[in-house]
Amino acid sequence: MPRLVFPVATLVFTVGSLAAQQPRLGTVDFPTSASAPAQTEFLRGVLYLHSFEYGDAAAAFREAQRLEPRFALAYWGEALTYNHPLWNEHDRDAALAVLQRLGPTPEARAAAAPTDRERRYLEAAELLFGASGSKAKRDTLHAAAMERLHAAHPEDDEAAAFYALSLMGLSQGYRDLPTYMRAGAMALELLSRHPDHPGAAHYVIHAFDDPTHAPLGLPAARAYSRIAPGADHAQHMTTHIFLALGMWDDVVRQNEIASGPDRATWVPGHYTYWLQYGLLQQGRVDEARTLLDLVRRNPGASANPRRRAHLLAMRAAQVVNGERWEDAVLAWPLDTAAAGTGALALELFARGVAAVHRGDVASAQAALASLQSLESAAYLGGWGGQPGVRAAMARELEGILAFEGGEREAGLRLVTEAAAIEDGLIVEYGPPDVVKPAHELRGEMLLALGRPAEAQQAFTRALQAAPGRLLALRGLARAARDAGDAAVAERAERKLAAQQRSGG
Repeated sequence: MPRLVFPVATLVFTVGSLAAQQPRLGTVDFPTSASAPAQTEFLRGVLYLHSFEYGDAAAAFREAQRLEPRFALAYWGEALTYNHPLWNEHDRDAALAVLQRLGPTPEARAAAAPTDRERRYLEAAELLFGASGSKAKRDTLHAAAMERLHAAHPEDDEAAAFYALSLMGLSQGYRDLPTYMRAGAMALELLSRHPDHPGAAHYVIHAFDDPTHAPLGLPAARAYSRIAPGADHAQHMTTHIFLALGMWDDVVRQNEIASGPDRATWVPGHYTYWLQYGLLQQGRVDEARTLLDLVRRNPGASANPRRRAHLLAMRAAQVVNGERWEDAVLAWPLDTAAAGTGALALELFARGVAAVHRGDVASAQAALASLQSLESAAYLGGWGGQPGVRAAMARELEGILAFEGGEREAGLRLVTEAAAIEDGLIVEYGPPDVVKPAHELRGEMLLALGRPAEAQQAFTRALQAAPGRLLALRGLARAARDAGDAAVAERAERKLAAQQRSGG
């Protein structure tokens, strides 16, 4: 059949009268066998899908189905809204229910796809949701199907985009560096040819959002918020690169936009958590505290376990990164039920560290005992999916207790063990899962022991893992000054001054 290319107005949704009705989401060229009205809604769904706006994508795909009930790819698209590969979330039953609305069996569904290319897309979804075996096995089958589709139809840019995404989903929510680099190279090539493609920009950012590779993703981060200003996730997603590079003005600005224009509706969540972290890195501790109070007071703050987990994480960040050991936030009666082992570990660590600094050794020891019991606990979602995250924080808290109790070398040794555990973790994006990075804590202990040259090395290592982190930067400036390294001290001091001044 002839290649179908629809007018730009149907791809961008900003031309003519559509501008007042539809958000701008970027452009894609995804020809199908559908009628023009159904194709318009389908393309809108694909654009939302590329920006992980899954609810809006599902609504668009369902509208395409209403307009053309036998349009197979509209069901493929809606089914994919239940697979969130980079978040390791997968609702197989919901996706299969969508596919079964098209037909009762894979064979019946395939009969609704009139072209080889459309059948291949549908086959990939059938393997992702309908094949036997574990999620990891089905992810592998899906990626292999997308690879075959990409090879059979190299002219299909959407096959390339979704193939790159499927590759990053193979590691079950973690970063497998070679696979991420392969996916990132594919997405970069696509973005070079289609600079307004939201999926290309989005997947470049995800592939490179660690401190080592983030410079490769910076052009995509600068572009993505302009490509898809109508997607809140696109506004936030740019900060995966900005945070990895310590660009705090950008982190704060973009997460304010992503959180929405009406602050009264802000709740504890991914965007507000990153916003708070950015404020803390600018030294705006009181503003971060005001934000925390704002989201806690929202009626929806504790409506679901995910929000409870974010609220616990935000409280831990405020206490530990703001160094407010007697803050009234610690007295808030927050519900930890179903918040996940990771969020509970953050809560226990923050409470334990604050108790040590207040001289309440008994409370700190109780928090440590509870934290140690979580080291081998089953992962229940949220932060700290790697068991080593909980183990590192437990060693840190044990080390702080020993150090502040007068056993300074023993405390330093425990924190050095925590740093070794942390070094062995898979690199993740965003604010550190170990809320007090161990190399930073080790540097602070070495300073207290009068060993500034060693402390300088520890803070340098901490800043390699978390560029621009305020407490590590302060520590580096002091350690370098005390060690007689004036050049490093002056650079760190200049950066500190600029970073804090930019925060107001």
